[in-house]
Amino acid sequence: MKTIQFREAVCEAMTEEMRRDESIFLMGEEVAEYNGAYKASKGMLDEFGAKRVIDTPISELGFTGIAVGSAMNGNRPIVEFMTFNFALVGIDQIINNAAKIRQMSGGQFNCPIVFRGPTASAGQLAATHSQAFESWYANCPGLKVVVPSNPADAKGLLKSAIRDDDPVIFMESEQMYGDKGEVPEGEYLIPLGVAEIKRTGKDVTIVSFGKIIKEAYIAADKLAKEGIECEIIDLRTVRPMDHNAILESVKKTNRLVILEEAWPFGNVATEITYQVQSQAFDYLDAPIIKINTADTPAPYSPALLEEWLPNSEDVIKAVKKVLYK
Repeated sequence: MKTIQFREAVCEAMTEEMRRDESIFLMGEEVAEYNGAYKASKGMLDEFGAKRVIDTPISELGFTGIAVGSAMNGNRPIVEFMTFNFALVGIDQIINNAAKIRQMSGGQFNCPIVFRGPTASAGQLAATHSQAFESWYANCPGLKVVVPSNPADAKGLLKSAIRDDDPVIFMESEQMYGDKGEVPEGEYLIPLGVAEIKRTGKDVTIVSFGKIIKEAYIAADKLAKEGIECEIIDLRTVRPMDHNAILESVKKTNRLVILEEAWPFGNVATEITYQVQSQAFDYLDAPIIKINTADTPAPYSPALLEEWLPNSEDVIKAVKKVLYK
């Protein structure tokens, strides 16, 4: 095991896969000469050259479409968006072409492509640059949606995403690129669609994913001092979702809190809530609680942003509520 940053884990995953398969290439704004907007492609231009690490114009619609066409013709592109907020400019290509082409062509074409970059808030970036898109893309059949929360998962999941024969939305965070963690050396893959129990407990299940799961860890540490044991599940993959991991945990703890950095309406937590109440209702000893951002666009003011985002104190309150304490 070695300790590296999240950005380094992402870089290692792409580099190792590009060494393995010459049909893989990386394209996006500033990925080559600048080593990536967040330095997640540092050194890759020097190793692979400008034909496989490609700086694009500021034209998401254009380079997303080029990548989709390339994938349909036998290549395996990795497309980096400087932020998934900018992916809205190319969302027609992602939804109407990449996600649907296998079905629309009767299986004659597939689209092995990874769209990756940061999602959700990243400090004072205001309303148009602070949106969480996991539930948006998970709503579309044909797309897989992956949201790692640490360097080890980032590397293992990204390698699996690159090898997948269908389009994968791979969502990171600007605020996680500097996070450090232990990452296995050598060939290392994590299958898509498999959640992980990050902390075991008997009193309540907390489900989360991405960078906001850190608030669940903080809350669980504080609650442990009061004798409350939280079981924390990291989804890792939003679609396909590991429903069984959630259901088995709820059957043990009988209580569920879901922490998600997204607006309250129609999000990933809503889907989890439906699945649990439809398949494990008799095991629940309290109503399920969802913790989300405030139902407004993200503010710019630091004081307002702090109120807008969910935090560990929100988790503690929710846990105590489902425990009737």
